[in-house]
Amino acid sequence: MANLIITIDGPAASGKSTVARLLAEKLGATFLDTGAMYRAVTLAAMQAGVDMSDEEKLLGVLETSEFQFTIKESKMGVCINDLDVTEQIRGTEVTANARHIASATKMRAKLVEMQRQFAAGQEKIVTEGRDQGTVAFPNADIKFYLTAETIERARRRQSELLAKGAGESLEKIQRDIEERDKSDQGREIGPLKPASDAIIVDTTDLSIEEVVEKLLDYTKGKCLKENRK
Repeated sequence: MANLIITIDGPAASGKSTVARLLAEKLGATFLDTGAMYRAVTLAAMQAGVDMSDEEKLLGVLETSEFQFTIKESKMGVCINDLDVTEQIRGTEVTANARHIASATKMRAKLVEMQRQFAAGQEKIVTEGRDQGTVAFPNADIKFYLTAETIERARRRQSELLAKGAGESLEKIQRDIEERDKSDQGREIGPLKPASDAIIVDTTDLSIEEVVEKLLDYTKGKCLKENRK
């Protein structure tokens, strides 16, 4: 397992993916984008045409497909059966269907195994998701939980979509986020919630750079204290 594990959890569009990637860069650590893993499995299931509510069929897709996760310029590259799908997994339909994978008990357990295997080969790792500090890495060295007001998260998601040429109303995006929050918080396995020892950071009125600096300062301070012991 890595010598330094930092987890960043939080709801959709709270900024955790971007913050985790930038924090990893500043620390010289590897960035584990768990969302990319869930999306990869989701895309594979969609391509196979299986019923997204049938967990056994989803498990079949997971077990018969080959997934490769690599780090390319501080970002996670994803291949399914040797085909690069790094961009495809970010599509809106994949995003909408990812909840089926996230709420499937056996699928989540398999993906947690994949996350731990990935981390085992790294010296330092910054990982983000919804249950990294509570389930995947409960003994992580530092745990953060990012949050933000729903309307602000909707604005951020809309900006991302517009940058990709996709336009959706702010109202629809906000409804989708609220539904995702409800699904994530209500599932039995790995529900979305802060770890009991997580540092909670409200990012509503903070820029990405300000959030990164806040987390970086805390991390450096904690590591300095540990080294003095």
